[in-house]
Amino acid sequence: MSALSDCISGAAEPLAGSPNDYDALIEMIGEARLVLLGEASHGTHEFYRERALITKRLIYQRGFNAVAVEADWPDAYRINRFVRGEGPDVDGVDALSGFRRFPQWMWRNADVLDFVGWLRERNDNQAFPNRKCGFYGLDLYSLHASIEAVLAYLGKVDPEAAKRARHHYSCFEHFGKEIETYGYAAGFGLAPTCEEAVVDELVALRRKAMDYLQRDGQVAADAYFCAEQNARVVKNAEEYYRNMFRREVSSWNLRDTHMMESLVSLAEYLDKQGAPAKIVVWAHNSHLGDARATQMGERGELNLGQLVRERFGKEAVSVGFTTYTGTVTAASDWDSPAERKEVRPGHRDSYEALFHEVDTPRFFLNLRDNAQLAAHLRDEHLERAIGVIYRPETELQSHYFHARLSDQFDAVLHFDHTRAVEPLERTTEWQLGEVEETFPSGL
Repeated sequence: MSALSDCISGAAEPLAGSPNDYDALIEMIGEARLVLLGEASHGTHEFYRERALITKRLIYQRGFNAVAVEADWPDAYRINRFVRGEGPDVDGVDALSGFRRFPQWMWRNADVLDFVGWLRERNDNQAFPNRKCGFYGLDLYSLHASIEAVLAYLGKVDPEAAKRARHHYSCFEHFGKEIETYGYAAGFGLAPTCEEAVVDELVALRRKAMDYLQRDGQVAADAYFCAEQNARVVKNAEEYYRNMFRREVSSWNLRDTHMMESLVSLAEYLDKQGAPAKIVVWAHNSHLGDARATQMGERGELNLGQLVRERFGKEAVSVGFTTYTGTVTAASDWDSPAERKEVRPGHRDSYEALFHEVDTPRFFLNLRDNAQLAAHLRDEHLERAIGVIYRPETELQSHYFHARLSDQFDAVLHFDHTRAVEPLERTTEWQLGEVEETFPSGL
């Protein structure tokens, strides 16, 4: 074992599956208002399960009142209505049915279903509405669904304004449901852009906010907030798709900037409801670890974790998650079926390999309050990121980047061997899996 491994081993706090596992993490979080809980893949059971366990404790012990996730606003807001006892869905499976587009398993999985059910039961036992915990989305892919939501809202509260909105949004109609077609045509000047129309609609909606908010108290406030957020999604999604074919870095930055706007808007809204906003964020490590400590930052990319640190400072705590080997739910190509894939052992020059040397299968590292450990983990190493697509055969090129871990996160949770998250709809490809396939050591 190397000197670095000895240092990590001495600082590692084992996670034994006991109720006290996260005492040290909860103490480190203290009175922080924002806790960012990452994941090294979008398809690992342990990441979802442990985030849920930590989130439950934050709700009970620290008064957290919102979970904001890397998901589209309309789909997540349907879950929000269910867990708050306000929507028409009768159970968690129904509430999750809004997640229809690829990758469905990212939120339609057994671990999220369990958490949503727990959150509904917990909220049902709250006598005061402002003590209930909500569930919200931060992403911007839902352009068409968000347009439909804005039109539905205005159709109820202001039919004349709904006509105006239909006119503004009709700009997208001749591109059909494939918003990428609009992005390509508008991005390369082959068709007029919808930029002015979507901005005008958001501005018009905000101008009449006071009229709409005076109608039915909290019900009106919630409905307007949801509509305004959907209008913001449309505006930012239009810009995102218009730029995605021209400047890759710009598209990434637009997306994470939108996530930050959504998070700040949610915090400001919750602050007005009678209890300070305290929000847990679930998203990939690549969004929540400070981009300035990675190759991303060197390429000119920013991310949500960086923006949160810059704005909230010590009021925010970011936690990364890592694994060395196991299985993962992922696809081989975009829009392809979910598969249960074998995860190669971590590359020999990676943080994952360093953590594997520690003779502890699951542990917590406090990088913020341990200066010696932080200094050791400030040296650059490879770090693995598995998204919704995983290609083991090109893993070093497609799934690793250089990072300075102690500058990237305040804490890290490592699970040496992990298993694939279970989709609610198990495809033939997932059931067969690749569990018999073996790989050599990470190269």
